[in-house]
Amino acid sequence: MFADAATDDFFRARLDHMIDLRHSLAVLASRMPWQQIEASVAHLFSRRAHTGESLPDLDLFGEAPAPVGRKSNAGRPRVPLRTMIALLYLKHAFNLSDEAVVERWSDSPNFQFFSGQAYFEPRLPCDATTLVKFRRLLGEEGVEELLAQTVNLAVSLKLIPASALATVVVDSTVQEKAVAHPTDSKLLETARAKLVEAAQGVGIELKQTFAKE
Repeated sequence: MFADAATDDFFRARLDHMIDLRHSLAVLASRMPWQQIEASVAHLFSRRAHTGESLPDLDLFGEAPAPVGRKSNAGRPRVPLRTMIALLYLKHAFNLSDEAVVERWSDSPNFQFFSGQAYFEPRLPCDATTLVKFRRLLGEEGVEELLAQTVNLAVSLKLIPASALATVVVDSTVQEKAVAHPTDSKLLETARAKLVEAAQGVGIELKQTFAKE
């Protein structure tokens, strides 16, 4: 079984019965060290009530516990960490925007299988803005950890040799340059300044230099 264990549902077909398990995402889902990845970044997403009391994780599609005594102030159930990490991988793997990746997840069995779903869910996994908040909370440390896990997996599957990681090649042509766009007013001002400088250099007395215009 590739996806997370779930109770059999007579009225819904399991995702591993709907897709080709030889698909690249299905193969990758079975090879990724999901538990290790989640454990390495879980501390960045500790969820607490306003009183500081730790709260249990709630599944995106599970039922919320009944309130006892008073209404909970912890907000809505959060999206499973496995789903958010998978969405981040899928976003960069397929070069999708935040809006596009959640829309595609809602109608792609392969995307949902990769995210650990057992059954197809025809709904958005989360709002697109949740991915923005997730990346902010993940931070540089979390992104480096996800990148390291990806590289380690590629080496273990022999997709890239370990020797290829000894050298880092950086292409600086995509870096922004501190060069102002040449507008007409700037070009005219440059020409005026050079003409004034040239005239003063040869002793020509100018009636007006337009320096303050």
